[in-house]
Amino acid sequence: GKRTGFEGKATPQFEEIVKNINPDAKIKKNENFDNQAQKDFLKGAEIAYETIITAFANGDKEKLTKLLTKEMKINFDQAIEQREKHGITSELTFIGFKDSNIEKFEKIKNEFFATVKFVSEIISVKKDGNNKVIEGNSNKIKTVTDYWKFSKKTSSQDPNWFLSEIISK
Repeated sequence: GKRTGFEGKATPQFEEIVKNINPDAKIKKNENFDNQAQKDFLKGAEIAYETIITAFANGDKEKLTKLLTKEMKINFDQAIEQREKHGITSELTFIGFKDSNIEKFEKIKNEFFATVKFVSEIISVKKDGNNKVIEGNSNKIKTVTDYWKFSKKTSSQDPNWFLSEIISK
């Protein structure tokens, strides 16, 4: 068929995320996770990745709440509390992405899942209570490869996807 521009509303699973990233972008009804939708999702996922690793390093639990599933929030909060209990500070400088791509996209029951591979460059240092470096190097950029799974309920009107799993490979 021929597109007329009156195909109807965007599919609910991507309407909000695309709207937030690019208000002019439209995903037509009955189209799958096409190239543009993937690019837009990946842009949002990259922003979420940088925000999450930075908020975690800074111990910003409030910022993390908006980006993590309840289970992941508990895990992150416990790690931050352990760090604070032992007087450990974490410093992180996000340099940028070398690569990122969607490894897998699936719908399971009433939820969408997207697994993203991030290859990023960061400077990361942990210091003890005496400001002595116990991990990392403030003068060295390291390349990190992470696999993160994001999820979103199919019925959700919330534009956000949530980090639901960090996969070790």
